[in-house]
Formats: sequence, C-alpha cells, structure tokens
Amino acid sequence: MARERIVSAAEQATDAEQATGALRPVRIDEYVGQRDLIERIRIAIEAAKGRGEPMEHVLLHGPPGLGKTTLAHVIAAEMGTRAYVTSGPALTKAADLIGTLTKMEAHDVLFIDEIHRLPTAVEEYIYPAMEDFRIDFTVDSGMNSKVVKFGLRPFTLIGATTRSGLLTQALRSRFGIAHNLGFYPVTDIVAILARAAGLLRMDGIPASTLQSIAERSRGTPRVALRLLRRVRDFSAVRAAGRLDTRVVDDALALEGVDALGLDELDRRYLRTLATTYGGGPAGLEAIAATIGEDALTLEDVVEPYLLQVGFLARTRQGRRLTHAAFRHVGIEPPARSEELFD
Repeated sequence: MARERIVSAAEQATDAEQATGALRPVRIDEYVGQRDLIERIRIAIEAAKGRGEPMEHVLLHGPPGLGKTTLAHVIAAEMGTRAYVTSGPALTKAADLIGTLTKMEAHDVLFIDEIHRLPTAVEEYIYPAMEDFRIDFTVDSGMNSKVVKFGLRPFTLIGATTRSGLLTQALRSRFGIAHNLGFYPVTDIVAILARAAGLLRMDGIPASTLQSIAERSRGTPRVALRLLRRVRDFSAVRAAGRLDTRVVDDALALEGVDALGLDELDRRYLRTLATTYGGGPAGLEAIAATIGEDALTLEDVVEPYLLQVGFLARTRQGRRLTHAAFRHVGIEPPARSEELFD
C-alpha cells in the first residue's frame, strides 16, 4: 500500500499531535499569518462581546491545511464558548444537524468543514437556523401535516470550503464575514515553526534550520509542522540530536522531499509532461493516464503548488511547463523552447 504524501495538505493520521491541540494556537494573539482576516475577526469578536451577542457567521475558503479549523477553535475560545466540529459529508440527514444545534449553548460555535458538500435537504434547515435561530420541521404528511418551529440558542456558524464556487448563493449570502485564506509567506511559516519547536522541546534549534523547513512547506502550516516532526525524529535517532540544515536535508531526502518541497509525485508529473509531451500543451486526462493517477487528484493536489512556484501554466490548449520546471528536473527544454513560458 502506498504511503501518504508527507507534503499533502490533507489531514493525516500522523497529524495527531497537532489535531489534539498540542501545537494549535488557543488565543487570537497566538495566531500567526492571515493578518487581514485576523483583524476583521478581532473587531467582530470585540463588537459581539460588547453587545452580548454571538459573533456573526463566518465563511472561510481556501486550500486545506491553512488553519480554518484552528481559527474556529480560536474564535470559540475568545468568545468563552465551545466549538462543535463536523463536516458536510457527515451531515447526511436533517436529524444529524438538528441534534447538534439543539445541544449547543448560547454563543457556541458550529464549524462545518467541506460545507459545499452539504446535502440539499440539510442545507435548507440551515437557512432559518442562521437567520432566525430556529428550525422548521414538518410533522406528519398530507392534509395532516404541520410545520413546527423550534427555537435555538444564538450561535455562530463557521463554514470552511476548498471549493467556494460549489456553494449555493443562498447559503453564501447568509455569512456576514467571508474570506479567502492564502498560502503563508516563508516568514510566517518560520514564526509558526519557532513556536511549535518550543512546544516540542526542540531547544536551541537554529533559525537556519527553521528557514530550511519553511522553504519546503509549500506555504502550508500543516505541512510545515509535519516536516518539523519528521526532522525531530530523524535528529533523535540518526543525528545524535543535531538540528542543523544538513539534518533537514537528510531527513526530508528520506521522505523524497526536495529543496522546494516537491515530492516524487510532483516530479513525476513534471518529468512526464517534459519528456512524453515535450513540455506541453497536454490535456490533464492524458497526463493522468500516462502517470497512472486520478485526474482529479492531480488537479486538486499536485497542480496548485506547481502553479504557485511558477513551474506550470494552464492554457486553453492544455498544461505547459515553464523553463524553470525544465531546469528543476534537469531536462533540456525542446528545440522550440522559445514557445515555452519564462
């Protein structure tokens, strides 16, 4: 069975240390990055607490691993309430949602990950819950049917999605704050790693080591923390506790992660497009069939980072490599290199 990709932003079993809250910021002052969003959230929290009301509903969209779940817990902590965490696919029927909403206390936070995957029947119950803090459900059927209104305690809904375009306009319009989370700059990742290293008792870790890990993290805190733990383990077992950049290189080379954070699947994609298709243009389905991977996996997991680092271009004709991509995989560009992107 193939192992999980260490540079994948999707949550993995090995992230247990982070998921249990050991490395997760608790207060808003501890949250690093996303400064515009944090300032908006800070103002909204202070205003809501001043009025004695729940904070308005929040929609967070962006790639996985950027701190959407963490932010939900931070908001709940700042409001002095509890966060209930679920996901769109887990709410298969209205009873699942109603059961959660009815046990929540005033001003609690309900976090729904992958909210774009909510079934339509469940989504319809959310509308009155978000607007009027009530649930309307039908008793009996036919001529004997009647609508029963059940009041809820005021709460805050935080929705997270990696595909905001799949949200219905009716649901999107009910959020008071909507914000796109972007990838983190290296300086912010270094700050996150420094805090985590202290919590993991990695005393005396050099700034150059944190920088080296951050540069491989693909701008994603979840990936950065995962790499940090792998370096910690390698250091303890194979390097007598040393934490210099050579240890980072050796530890992550063992995982197949290069200096830019690309792993074997990323490089296989680049090599296939470079050699089999001469740098492109080539269709995604053709590339996927050649590699032996699912096209949706390549589009959602591999291509976003290749686009971010300037190795790939999406054109009307198909996917094309840039000169930088050829240089990275050590392949000479084709004779028609003037047609490639710089």
